[in-house]
Parts: sequence; structure tokens; C-alpha cells
Amino acid sequence: MKKTISIGNETIAYIDRGEGEVILMIHGNMSSSVHYLPLIEKLSPKFRCVALDLRGFGDSTYNSRFDSLKELSEDVNLFIEALGIDSCYVIGWSTGGGIGLQLAADHPEKVKKYFSIEGASHRGYPVYVKDAKFKSTGKAYATKEDLAKDPMQVAPMLAIFNKKDASLMASVWDATIYTVNKPSKEDSALWIEETLKQRNLVDIDWSLATFNMSNDATPYGLGDGSIAKVKCPTAFTTGEKDVVVPNYMVMDNYNALRENAKLYAYPNCGHSPMVDCLDTLAKDVEEFFA
Repeated sequence: MKKTISIGNETIAYIDRGEGEVILMIHGNMSSSVHYLPLIEKLSPKFRCVALDLRGFGDSTYNSRFDSLKELSEDVNLFIEALGIDSCYVIGWSTGGGIGLQLAADHPEKVKKYFSIEGASHRGYPVYVKDAKFKSTGKAYATKEDLAKDPMQVAPMLAIFNKKDASLMASVWDATIYTVNKPSKEDSALWIEETLKQRNLVDIDWSLATFNMSNDATPYGLGDGSIAKVKCPTAFTTGEKDVVVPNYMVMDNYNALRENAKLYAYPNCGHSPMVDCLDTLAKDVEEFFA
């Protein structure tokens, strides 16, 4: 199902289906290229769909740790170059939404149009220090090692990954991702198997917490203002029942780029439109990239 290609000291696994204009697909946290299969099936008759496993996810290598989404977006840039793709359409889901924005800002010549599916805010995804009652204090963790001990967002998930607990991971997905529809048992088993291949949870959580393309400061520091470098047409989806990336995060992105952006609001949809409203999503993507 997957092919591989080398970029520097990493080997990237990827799915490559269809012919025509290239759509590059960047997955999110706790997922891989395989989670895009429903959308690939819909789009590959008209587009060449290329979905990669990011460093430390799926079947890609994890030879070097990373500290930022920018490092992953540079991996994606090298991946595009290695495949001989001069420019393409780009889709980013969840965490992949932030990586796609960074790619569009740093390599505008590579990104024709950008479609964010429930994408993380360009101001980052907060993981803050918890008090004795496990409530957020709004304060930043000083180091990755401290963040790894977070009793709500990080440490419990690390335990699930370390134990390769498919049943418990499936329960997490049911509670947070599949808040409207559920995938088939076969799809769920495949996707959970892919999820449990992840080896970089602390790196990606730290990268999300410190991510900031705005001109504003968060507890993790001042942004670099690079969101202003995104010049291509953009589109953003917001699921009414998404409990992972809430509407205000999507609106952060849309409002920052609204002069050349389109917003798709999906009622009765959670964090995975690929499960909750696949036909609508595929139609919107196809029309936006047409």
C-alpha cells in the first residue's frame, strides 16, 4: 500500500494514488496517511493524491527528534522535492493544518491552494501546567520533560502508546474524534493500528504548544508573524461538534487570512469530516481545487 522515499536521514512512507494535479495530504496527531484513505478514494479518480506519514508517525522513520512544526513542514518540503513535484494543492487535517500553513508561508511557490480540515490554530494548541485539581493554570511548561508529565493531555496518552493498548486508544477516538458517526469495525481497527505506530507524542505536543505564526504572544512566547506570508487561496472547515479543534481556533485562521479565504461550516460534524460528512468534504475539496 505504501511506498518509501529518503529525505536527508529520514525515510518517509507514503500513499500515492491517481493521476493529474497533485493533492498533498498532511495528517494530524495520532494518525497517519492511512486515515486519508476514504478521501483518497473519492478524489483519486480526478487527482493524484499523495499522503505521507510524517516523521515518527506510521511507517516513516524517527531518527531525529524535533521541536517544532516548522521542522515537520521542512520535511514535507523535502518530500515534495524528492518526488519531483514543483507545486501542488495541499490539504492539512488537525495538526497537519498547522504544518500546511507553515509550508504555505515558507514555500509559497510550492502551494497552489491550501485546504485545512479542522486545522489547528496558527496560534498553537495549548498544553498548560495543571494545578492540584488538574485544572489548567494557563502557565507554560518550561521543558519537554515537564510537559511529558502533564497529567491530563500527555502522560495518559503516553501510557496508552507504551502499552500499545488498542482498546483504550479506540475509546479515546470514540470520545473525542467520532462524536457524531463511527467508522466501520474494519476501518477503526486499521486506523487504530496506524495510530499506535506513533513514537513522537512528546515532540508533537511540544511543537503544537509552542507553535505561533501570529504577531501575538502566548505563554510559550511571541509569534513570528509568518501567517502574513501565506498568500495562496485558503479554505477552512469547522465542524459544529468538533471537541478537539473548536470553532474559535478555526476562526483564528480564517480571520487572519480572510481576504483570500473561504470558510466551510459543517453542521452535525465532529473532528473527522472524513467519517461524518465525507461526500460533502470531497465535493468541497474538489470544487475549491478545480
